[in-house]
Amino acid sequence: MPQTVRIVAERIRKLEVQGARNVAIAAIKAIEALAEETTAKTRKEFMEELVKAREILFASRSTEPLMRNALRWIISQVESSDKEKVGALAEVVASSSSRFLKNLEASKDCIAEIGAKRIREGMVVFTHCHSSTVTNILRKAKEDGKKFEVVCTETRPIFQGRITAKELLSFDINTTFIVDSAARSFMRNADLVIVGADAITSEGNVINKIGTGTIALLSHEARKPFYVVAELLKFDPATVCGDYSQIEERNPSEVWKDAPEKLVIRNPAFDVTRRDFIHGVICEEGIIPPHAVSEVIHRKHPWIF
Repeated sequence: MPQTVRIVAERIRKLEVQGARNVAIAAIKAIEALAEETTAKTRKEFMEELVKAREILFASRSTEPLMRNALRWIISQVESSDKEKVGALAEVVASSSSRFLKNLEASKDCIAEIGAKRIREGMVVFTHCHSSTVTNILRKAKEDGKKFEVVCTETRPIFQGRITAKELLSFDINTTFIVDSAARSFMRNADLVIVGADAITSEGNVINKIGTGTIALLSHEARKPFYVVAELLKFDPATVCGDYSQIEERNPSEVWKDAPEKLVIRNPAFDVTRRDFIHGVICEEGIIPPHAVSEVIHRKHPWIF
């Protein structure tokens, strides 16, 4: 198998590629590269390469249903094709990838249009971690001529909040950067909370960067609306069958590089936010209640099931 897939998987594993959308795009590009570089001679060999590549990319990050759903769909298009020649099958990979990415980009623009309407003149918007879908909404609101402020957390231990802060400043949006433990102090002055999502479960719960559940509790306490922004393809179909979405636990050195010996350090990358605390899910179908997500997925993407 070409090395491209393994290289991309390693970059995803090391968090050199961040954000569910960016991870999905990187994985799709890796599959495209495999199709271009393959040395497979038969349809069987090519399909085996695709399946192996899927396994490698799936293993790179345990909580990435958008990436998983993207690869499942692309490979299913190849499986259902009646073509036998490897070159023709590689073209199916390329065309399917292109179609998926085009639809993904369209959903991003649609979500930005919908989400930007929730931001009003003079608002203070609170966000956590980094989500390109969230920053796209904020950029759209700015382009619409609205003046507002954003408070973003640093998001330890990898400091993804710094990416958010830099992006918002590039859009000329007034931005305040705070340590995670200051969230409660600043929540009282916020008007709205918007966060991204790595996964949505069958119950309508949301899995996102560690600390999101705490932010949701704080917003509930302060009676501030808490919105989750997510493409519907972040739905995790495994949860329908009773499986729990996996919570990745990362290397303790990310928390404390030169920690004392025998010290136990835990470093979960994600947590679960219960649907009870979610005002609405902003997606390409509009703003929907979290308990209705599964129903909307059945209508929009029945192939997931």
